[in-house]
Amino acid sequence: MAKQNPTGDGADAGATTAALDLRDQATILVHVLTLHPAHLRRAELVNEVTAGSSEFRDLDRFRQAISDLIGVGLLFESAELVLPTRAALRFNEIAEAWL
Repeated sequence: MAKQNPTGDGADAGATTAALDLRDQATILVHVLTLHPAHLRRAELVNEVTAGSSEFRDLDRFRQAISDLIGVGLLFESAELVLPTRAALRFNEIAEAWL
């Protein structure tokens, strides 16, 4: 059975946790790729994609998305800067050529 939003606020009703995680990861990855070659610190990146929200759950979701993308090799962090890997940049080139 699909997990629903545990906050019960009706947002994303019926979406699975995995689907929400993918959406958050996509938001982060697209933002980083769009900014490239410019880059942001982790806190700045989270602030931009959450539109400055101070809600813990929003901040935590996107911090986790960054960590997940680092874990699978699409982003890396150097001196607090979040950067796309060569693999992510190549995928972006391929996607732009075919979409």
